[in-house]
Amino acid sequence: MTQNWGMTIPFNDRSLADSQELIAELPALGYTDAWSAEVNGVDGFVPLAMASQWAPGIRLGSAIVPVFTRGPALLAMQAATLADLAPGRFVLGIGSSSPAIVERWNAVEFAKPYARTRDTLRFLKAALTGEKVSERYETFEIKGFKLERAPKTPPKVVLAALRPRMLRLAAEEADGAITNWLSPDDVRKVRAEIGDTELIARLFVCVSEDTDKVRALARWMLAAYLTVPAYAAFHDWLGRGEVLRPMHEAWAAGDRQAALKSIPDEVVDALVIHGDAATCRARIQEYVDNGLDTPVLAPIPGGEVTITQAVRDLAPTA
Repeated sequence: MTQNWGMTIPFNDRSLADSQELIAELPALGYTDAWSAEVNGVDGFVPLAMASQWAPGIRLGSAIVPVFTRGPALLAMQAATLADLAPGRFVLGIGSSSPAIVERWNAVEFAKPYARTRDTLRFLKAALTGEKVSERYETFEIKGFKLERAPKTPPKVVLAALRPRMLRLAAEEADGAITNWLSPDDVRKVRAEIGDTELIARLFVCVSEDTDKVRALARWMLAAYLTVPAYAAFHDWLGRGEVLRPMHEAWAAGDRQAALKSIPDEVVDALVIHGDAATCRARIQEYVDNGLDTPVLAPIPGGEVTITQAVRDLAPTA
C-alpha cells in the first residue's frame, strides 16, 4: 500500500455536523489524509478546521478551493488559519474551477484560468512565509499585503491540474498536483508530466456488486463532469475524445438521456471503482502501482453497504 490513503470529508450521505464520529475514526482505520472539496455544498475550509480537532494527526487538504471566488489575501488568511490549527498537516489545494461555479454561481469573470492560478500560487507562496507582498501579476495586483500572523510552518500548496501545461506548473512551482476522473492506466500519462511531484487524485468508489445500478448512477456523474470544457479537454488528451463524442453531441443538443446512454460501459468501469470491498481495494491499488501517491476515496451512496461501512471496508487496515 502507498504511504498515503485519503478520505473525502464530509461524507456524501450526511452533514458536516453528523460527520464528527466517523471523521474521528479515520486515523484508527489507517487513513492518513482527509480532503475537502468546494462545489455547491460545504465550503472547503470549515470541514478541515473541524477535522483538525476531531482527528488529530491526520493530514488535511482542500481539493480544491477556486482561485477566483476569494481574493488572494483572503485565501492566504484562510490557509494561514488552517496551518495554525494543524501545524505541518495542512495542504492548500487550489485550482481554476469551472465557468459554472465561478461565473454562474459566484458572479466572477472566468478569465485566463491558467494565468490566474499561476499568479495566485506565486502570491500565496510568498505571503504564507510572512513576506510583505507588493506585486503586479498578470491577472491582479497586490499592494502591501502582509499576514498579521504568518504560520510557523507554511502550508504546502498543490494545484488542480488536468493537462500538460498546468501539470508542469504544478511540478515546477507548486508542491503537488491534484486530478480526478481518470483510470489507473491514465495515471502513467499524468505522472510522465510531473516527475517526482506528489500526485493526488480523488477516486469515486461504490461498494456494490449491482453493476447495472452502479453504472446508471455513474453515468449521471460522468456526464455532469466530462461535459465541462476542462474535463472534456482532459479526456481528449487522455485519448477518449472519439468515444465520448456522442455524449458531448447529445448533451449539447439538450438530450440528456441520449447522452447518458452513449457513455460506453468500459468508460464507466475505467473511471468509477465498483464491486465488493476487496475488488475496490484492489482497483485502488492499481492506481497506486501506476504512480498515484495519494488516493483520496469518495464513497458513493447506492451500494449494498452504508457509507459508514464503506469507509471502514475500504480502509487500508481492512
